[in-house]
Amino acid sequence: MNVEFNRNEDQLKQLSFNLSQKFQKVALGGGEKRIAAHKAKGKLTARERIDYLLDKGAATVEIGAFAGEGMYKEEGGCPGGGVVVVIGYVAGRQCVVVANDATVKAGAWFPITAKKNLRAQEISIENKLPIIYLVDSAGVYLPMQDEIFPDKEHFGRIFRNNAVMSSMGIVQISAIMGPCVAGGAYLPIMSDEAMIVNGTGSVFLAGSYLVKSAIGETIDNEALGGASMHSEISGVTDYKFETDEECLEHIRNIFDKMGGQATAGFSRVAPAKPAQDEQEIYGLLPSDRVKPYDMMDIISRLVDNSEFEPYKDLYGQTLICGLARIDGWAVGIVANQRKIVKSKKTGMQMGGVIYSDSADKAARFIMNCNQKRIPLVFLHDVSGFMVGSTSEQGGIIKDGAKMVNAMSNSVVPKFTVIVGNSYGAGNYAMCGKAYDPRLIVAWPTAQLAVMSGAAAANTLLQIQVASLKAKGEVITPEAEKELLDRIKARYEEQLSPYYAAARLWVDAVIDPLETRRVISEGIAAANHAPIEKAYNVGVIQV
Repeated sequence: MNVEFNRNEDQLKQLSFNLSQKFQKVALGGGEKRIAAHKAKGKLTARERIDYLLDKGAATVEIGAFAGEGMYKEEGGCPGGGVVVVIGYVAGRQCVVVANDATVKAGAWFPITAKKNLRAQEISIENKLPIIYLVDSAGVYLPMQDEIFPDKEHFGRIFRNNAVMSSMGIVQISAIMGPCVAGGAYLPIMSDEAMIVNGTGSVFLAGSYLVKSAIGETIDNEALGGASMHSEISGVTDYKFETDEECLEHIRNIFDKMGGQATAGFSRVAPAKPAQDEQEIYGLLPSDRVKPYDMMDIISRLVDNSEFEPYKDLYGQTLICGLARIDGWAVGIVANQRKIVKSKKTGMQMGGVIYSDSADKAARFIMNCNQKRIPLVFLHDVSGFMVGSTSEQGGIIKDGAKMVNAMSNSVVPKFTVIVGNSYGAGNYAMCGKAYDPRLIVAWPTAQLAVMSGAAAANTLLQIQVASLKAKGEVITPEAEKELLDRIKARYEEQLSPYYAAARLWVDAVIDPLETRRVISEGIAAANHAPIEKAYNVGVIQV
């Protein structure tokens, strides 16, 4: 019996169980009472609509399930950001589905709602995937209008994207299945086709109360913007249906008749399971994130047949680079090696740290993958770049910049999995959110921040203590410890993968055993978008 393996396994399985519990809670949206009230109107919930629409048994990837987690407490919260976003299949065609959750503040848009909708459109644009909007929303959440209305990445950007996506030939289908108010009315009508459900769907620039206030006209919402009016008089909507189910069936019929499109042509063969037991990942990842481990043990349980072709495996060993297949798709993997390695040039090197030689190797490998049209997968467990006089004299900034340049300009799709630490500039070099990964996901063991909790807390403590002493105040060791604990607790909360997921710094928090599926579906989506841009890294310091 391996006691450490069992301890690791117990902790990671508990974290994965907690993830499952958190998801079950967020999937309830506004809660069971609001779900019951919603269904009493003859409407399906957002998740029921998506389940009915998508092909049964086909793979799905949910985006932003934990958006808004712990945010807007003074407003009563916004579970899931008030919208459900799923990449799935309709009539065999991969697509993005966006469904307002009317059980959360009547589907009103919070700032995070806009950010999540924009992320859904970004996924559609990057991968040239059709997108389906299931609209059921009261519009902008007025108490926070100043944080959602006027800026470039706010509410109005959605409709700008509708227009741009249409010009790109990306299919957009909308179903009005509840209220669709004010500026939000443009979303379905700027889609290629718009349908509406009789009795529950309505669309207007101003509701009956505002019309009465503005021009003195007395009219009810159904006559003002209901299904019959828009299908028979205004011609704003293209189809009218009596139930949610009929409406969703029609969307399936539309997708069933859509033509094919060009692909990027990424290499795929028959998928194969890893030869080594995937379940062992739970026991191989240390429960103590300071402890070293061999990242190759994780990689061999993620890739097909556990086969990996290393690139420059004897050089720059704190970064593992090489080719493999995941669910049949060819991938280039860049992963942080967490065990201590020995360089014949510089001596011992700490795991999880990017040195000059490893950055140099990774830059070359990334360029090779672009040359060969092979998608890139980044596996994070990184503390940052090596610091100190020796590294600075060795040109660590130059080599790090080379890696960032090669990665930033990649034209092949990039996918990021945060396994453990993702700190500082290491997050950047390993394709963090700022560097346009097609998908970025985190394991429950992930941490994202400028630096580790201990390092940050001690740095902040020194600053605060110095400030107090400058004012002539005396701080006792007990008071200093209490201050450190308080700083550390606050910082540790911000390290959580759920804190990152709430703000959409990552698309999802996933069980490690879901990694292969998420990457596979991500590459399948990316394969819909042929690479049109030449690879050019620009000026590099050599």
